[in-house]
Amino acid sequence: MTMRNFLRIRPAFFLALVVLMAGCTPMGIQPDQADTPEGALAIAESSGYSDTALRGLLGTASRYQDAGRHKDARTILRSDAFDKAQGETLNQYRLLAMGSILALDDRTWAADFSDALPVDQFSKYPDNRQSQAARLQANTFELARQYLKAAQTLIASTPIRPDGGTLADNDRIWQLLKRAPDSRLTQAAQTAIGYEQQGWLELALSLRQPGVTLDTQGRTIRQWQKNWPDHPAANPLPSELRLIITLSEERPGHIALALPLSGPLAEAGQAIRDGFFAAFYEDDQRNGDTKTRVQVYDTNDQPFDALYDKIQASKPDLVVGPLDKSALAKVADRASLPTPVLALNYLEDGQAHPDQLYQYGLSAEDEARQIADRLVADKRTQAVALIPWGDWGDRVESALIQRMNEDGGRILNAVRYDPNENLRKTVADLFGIDQSRQRAITIERTIGLNVEFEPRRRQDIDAIVLVASPTIGRQLNPLFAFYFGGDLPVYAPSTIYTGQPDASRDSDLERVRFTDIPWMLNPDSKRRQRAQAALPNVTQRYGRLFAMGMDAYALSSKLQLLSQVQGSDVDGLTGTLSMTSDGLVRREQGWAIFQQGVPVPLDEPVTEGVTDDGAQESPADTSALTGE
Repeated sequence: MTMRNFLRIRPAFFLALVVLMAGCTPMGIQPDQADTPEGALAIAESSGYSDTALRGLLGTASRYQDAGRHKDARTILRSDAFDKAQGETLNQYRLLAMGSILALDDRTWAADFSDALPVDQFSKYPDNRQSQAARLQANTFELARQYLKAAQTLIASTPIRPDGGTLADNDRIWQLLKRAPDSRLTQAAQTAIGYEQQGWLELALSLRQPGVTLDTQGRTIRQWQKNWPDHPAANPLPSELRLIITLSEERPGHIALALPLSGPLAEAGQAIRDGFFAAFYEDDQRNGDTKTRVQVYDTNDQPFDALYDKIQASKPDLVVGPLDKSALAKVADRASLPTPVLALNYLEDGQAHPDQLYQYGLSAEDEARQIADRLVADKRTQAVALIPWGDWGDRVESALIQRMNEDGGRILNAVRYDPNENLRKTVADLFGIDQSRQRAITIERTIGLNVEFEPRRRQDIDAIVLVASPTIGRQLNPLFAFYFGGDLPVYAPSTIYTGQPDASRDSDLERVRFTDIPWMLNPDSKRRQRAQAALPNVTQRYGRLFAMGMDAYALSSKLQLLSQVQGSDVDGLTGTLSMTSDGLVRREQGWAIFQQGVPVPLDEPVTEGVTDDGAQESPADTSALTGE
């Protein structure tokens, strides 16, 4: 169950929460004693936060929740009054806190709260209420991005649920385990106690082996079922795994690959074609004859709607293409598509399209949304942005601002720039330096005296979003320090990185964090090395498009999986690929940070600070490309 779905049913859920608390919430501070949460806290503090006072605070917070006043409840529950709470008071506090965390969708509070929340917390409540407490706890862990703990909570609570676990439960556990990092799954598997936990973890790890194909996954799942016949996940098997077994036996037998192989987009089309066939031959070598036939069409200089009719005559199972947005718009105008189409671009937002049209590409909007998500995860909720002029920049700005607003953050100032303009003035405008100067001038005029003045940047900025090429980024990043922003972390899309490490030139990008596709962030991967040995020119000049072609082949056999199983995804070379209900393929990329001019993978969200001696703290764990 997604967080949005959870919040939609929260009235019913909180009714259950009130029932859960009934009989154990004492009458504490009354409304006539404290009209505000601050007043209630003051009364409790005056008694030295005795256990009686704490229970009274919990009673007040519970009444606020009943009235839908979760922000007031949060004021009480986030205070330090409960730092030393124990026993039943601590259990009651945790239950109420989780209720308001979820009602407010407060990811920051969830992260702070979950660090000290035991996985077995739900077992500390009355037997007939443990199942409800477990679901509340799992939702809190998920909001905090502690996916393994959320899955472990649901696994541990399976025996106590009246239904003993349903298909929906198994689907959710599986999706949570998929989002947990390999390192944490491996560590948990080494210490797991209990048949249910061990079986789930073995299943999750068995499908994460390098180079696991769709066919191999199907065989692995079937073998796991034989080894664990009585496991709750074996019957019912999670929907995604059942579909993988089916798809491993039913794959497209004939694919039409429609790309521009001549004309202005020829080089891009050829790079995607080469990547597509590289993945095809890898698949063929691993599994023997795949029995899949690929027929190639050049889309240049012919209307794609007419070409689609021509392709139809050969009766393919899937059309991959077109690449050009205008060609995609033509096929999208059709009332229906007898043969499914995996387009390699995206329609304009909101444009209607027929069923069986799937859209996949290297979208700038995807990267902008991921930057916003990362900013909020790093607790950098107020940012400024530098974005170049043009239609592409318009799309980036719109996606960035919209996602920041959705995540509870804010873009304080978005400055558009021309690379040929005075970049010093651009940065000064970004930081509000001119306003600082103007305030000093106003003061001088008012008092009639010269004032010693040192310009200051605006002080409400948490981070900078830098949308730029490597050449422009190397000029702008040092200017941030010049204009008093050297303490601010800088976030950038993949445009900031050439794809080839260059420590001497990229030293000017020091500590810039950027998102990019796994293909670029993992140059030592065997797949990339094999491709570079066979096609060095293509992979060096058009590496991202080559990776896109490889992922297009991977998607060709998994469209039904992504479209039919909510939460399913594909671990691709252009990111973790998932699909919306409208058939849009979304990509979750990796993160890296420039250190000594070289990109270093960046894992967990990072909140930097300044130590007592004024030195910057180092980023957190940088040992892996992806994380919770």
